[in-house]
Parts: sequence; C-alpha cells; structure tokens
Amino acid sequence: MPPKNLHLVSLGCTKNLVDSEVMLGKLSDYTLSDDPGDADVIIVNTCGFIEAAREESISTLLDLHQQRKENSVLVMSGCLSERYKEQLQEEMPEIDIFTGVGDYERIDELITSKRSQFSPEVYLLGEDTPRVITGSRYHAYVKIAEGCNQTCSFCAIPGFKGKLHSRTLASILAEVRHLAKAGFWDISFISQDSSSWGRDMNMQDGLIELIDAVEKIEGIRSARILYLYPSTTTFELIDRIADSPLFQTYYDMPIQHIDDGMLRTMKRGFGESKTRALLERMREQENAFIRTSVIAGHPGESEEQFEKLCTFMEDFGFDRFNTFHYSNEEDTTAYTMEQIPQAIIDTRAERLGAIAEISTSASLEKLIGQTIDLVIDGESSEHEYLLSARPLSWAVEIDGEILVNDTNDLPIEYGQAYQAHITEIAGDTLLATLVS
Repeated sequence: MPPKNLHLVSLGCTKNLVDSEVMLGKLSDYTLSDDPGDADVIIVNTCGFIEAAREESISTLLDLHQQRKENSVLVMSGCLSERYKEQLQEEMPEIDIFTGVGDYERIDELITSKRSQFSPEVYLLGEDTPRVITGSRYHAYVKIAEGCNQTCSFCAIPGFKGKLHSRTLASILAEVRHLAKAGFWDISFISQDSSSWGRDMNMQDGLIELIDAVEKIEGIRSARILYLYPSTTTFELIDRIADSPLFQTYYDMPIQHIDDGMLRTMKRGFGESKTRALLERMREQENAFIRTSVIAGHPGESEEQFEKLCTFMEDFGFDRFNTFHYSNEEDTTAYTMEQIPQAIIDTRAERLGAIAEISTSASLEKLIGQTIDLVIDGESSEHEYLLSARPLSWAVEIDGEILVNDTNDLPIEYGQAYQAHITEIAGDTLLATLVS
C-alpha cells in the first residue's frame, strides 16, 4: 500500500498547536506534505476566538478545498468547529469530517471511518499521548490545563471549552521528563489561565509546586509560564518565578484595561489597585520581562477611560503588549450591551498600537551593550550571512528575534545556547556578536 500524505494547518494559539501535534502523533504513518494538492488528508485545526480568527479559518478551509485532489479527505477540527458545529455542518458541504475539541486522540479513527464526531468532554492530553513536536529542535509547549473558570464579559471560550480542568502534577512532570530525554530543554507551560492551574484539585498556588518539581528534572535548562490571570496571580508566585534558577523571569499577564469601572464592566474579578500592585511587583524583579494585552473599544469604554488606559500603557514600560479590537461575540455578557462604533474601535486600537511600538523600541534599546543568553534557531530570512536568534528570556515567536552578524568564528550549532553581546539596533531589530 503506497504511503499516504497529510497536510495540516494549525490556526490560532499555541494551545491549538499542541492539539495539532497530538493529531500528527496519531497520524504518524502519514507522510507530511507542504502541498495540499498532493495530500490524501487535509486537516485544519481552527480558531473560533474572535471574528477575525473565524474568517481566517473559513477562508483557509475554502482555499484548501479548491486545491485538494480528487478523493482526498478534508477535516475541520478545533474551536470554531466545536463552537458552531450544527451551523457549519449545514453550511459547509465542502468538509468531509467535522470534529471539535474533544477527539484529537481519535483523529485516526475518524479518518478511517470517515465520520464526524463531537465528544462532550474537552480533550486533555496525558503523558503517554503520542505527539510530534513541530517548529523547534529544542523547545516544546506543555499544556497544563484546559478550560477556564473566569467569566470575562468579552470571552466566549468557557462556553465551548468548559470549566477549568487541570492535569495532575505527576502527568505534567512525566511529559516534561519524556521531552527532556528526547532533547527538548526549553519548555513553555501554557493553558487558558495558567495561574489557576490546580485550583480544581484544591491547590491554591499550584504553579509554585510545579516550579519546584520542574527544577529537579535533569536536562531542562530553561522554562517560562505563559498566560497568567491577575485575580489568580500572587506576589508569592511572582517572587518564586524571579528566584528560580531555571524559569525565566517572564511575566505574561493580560490586563485588558486599567480603569476600575471598565474592569468591572469586563467582569475581570479584580480592580485597578491589585493590577497595579502585581505589575509593580513584577517590575521590581531583576531582568523581568513583562508582556500584556489590552482591548480597545469594549462596550461602555468612555473617552476618559480610554485616555486613562493610554496614559498607563505609555508610562508603565511594558516590554511587549498586544492590542485587540473589541469583537462582539455571541454567548458573552457584552454581546447585548450598547456597542461602540467600529470606526472608534479602530481608531483607539491604532492609537494603542502606536504606543506599543514605542514601548517595544524602548525595551529593545535597554538591551544595547548587554551580554545575554540566546539560542540560535537558524539562518535568518533577512540574509544568508545573518543568524536568527532568540534570547531565552523571550517567548518563542511572539517576542521577536535578534540577528547575529558576527559569530567570532565560534562553531555554530542550531538549537544551542550562546552568550552574545548586543551591539546595536537596526530599525526594530537588535544585532549581536557571539561571545562564547
């Protein structure tokens, strides 16, 4: 029997990426193909978070349908498929198999039987789940939980991902040990609300226990935690991350707004005072890297509240922050509120985006003259004589790259860490010389 080809597209967040890697693990007898026209099976793991993500998912599926060969199988999986399963099955005859967020480990069975399936439980991988790590020879994501107990006014995710469901510490550690043995030494721990991990198992500050345990695993040299939530992040956690010899002093905590009234409207479960206190505690830590996100144009946001947000984002000095245009989502409490005109949302988002650019530039300029640890990922797309590298204190892909333009004749091995001296900035990119 000739080998079968598989083309997989993973859209949306890194949590989706982990689920896509599980599907690759279950379909390991297929040969991966970059050309959808050659594929016997095409899978799109969709994102259904906001309107722009939904549009990208549908567009990708329709485009791949146009490129597919006769008798191939087109599969729609993931959040968008889960969220609108009845509607999409009626309106998209182009799709052969529909599946949501509960059957990633059964994808091989669904393809063999050519049937659609939506299990009632969200899939949570275990330590024995086969998985193909993509995109890196040294870094891997580890998903520690699914679902979310928060009730943010703008977010529909709990409606189709369910309540918080944490993996056990033993399961997480078993996976990390397996990854270490396979040569992966840099780990990013992810979930929808990572600082709540373990609360459904009566652990109040579980991440501290996780840090304590991961530090003892041989072969892991670097780690970070993504997606903290202000109401479940403690001073003790902030300090423990900073004190760790292994975990990067990296704080990724979306605040969404700073005004007390808007935070109440957003149903964020905390206020301006605690948000500021947490951020100040983070900023006190040596070599802290702080990332956040904010929403422009949420219903009820007055001009005065928006100006307050802008002033705060200008003054605090975040290393990175993302701005989301408010997206009016069904099944959220903000959906029926009086909406702000789209033109105003766009203008506010553009203003915050300009502030973010200035904030990022200031963060980059602070590194000039410093010697840092970075890992070389490969040849840069900018030029064949430049190497693309990432400081270990930055998260993979989202925080950018540093270009190495002088190796000092050191032997180069992709996926290995080096010390480098940051020499200058060219446009919005730092340049570095390897030291050792």
